Amino acid sequence: MEKKKNFTISVYTENNVGLLHRLSAIFLKRHINIESFSTSESEIKDVFRFIIVVKMTKSGVEKVVKQIEKQVEVIKAFYHTDSETIFQESALYKMKSSSLFEERHIQNVIKDSNARIVTVNPEFFVIEKTGFRDDTEKLYKDLKSYGLLQFTRSGRIAVSKEKMGISEILNTFKNQK
Repeated sequence: MEKKKNFTISVYTENNVGLLHRLSAIFLKRHINIESFSTSESEIKDVFRFIIVVKMTKSGVEKVVKQIEKQVEVIKAFYHTDSETIFQESALYKMKSSSLFEERHIQNVIKDSNARIVTVNPEFFVIEKTGFRDDTEKLYKDLKSYGLLQFTRSGRIAVSKEKMGISEILNTFKNQK
């Protein structure tokens, strides 16, 4: 039996209303849980990139990517394993300001985790941590007892180690018009 593992799916697309809904429906129909999701402009003008992290089999991810590519707005989709990508997540931790001054140990926790304080005011301060999911989770657990007010984490952002060739695909596409 094929083993499930993490795959990062990169979807290059036009920026059209409703695409997010149709992409999520592809995963819903197959009962696939999305572990992480982020989107932004890509390195190519007017082209956006969705980064979707799923845990599934290789044959399953191949089928999903083919289904994604059937969407009209999708230019190209790729999938990669964790070892084929360089990836990070960012997290923000909002803490009571009193804990920064009354609990001196918290400063060591921040320093030891390679996090940084991004804002301080009389009521709260905010810590930012970039790293792997395990890193942001560990800092969350370490800070929880010091008066954690809010916590949020981004979806994975990733680049492939190997060239994906999306620029060449787009140039071919433009020359066909």
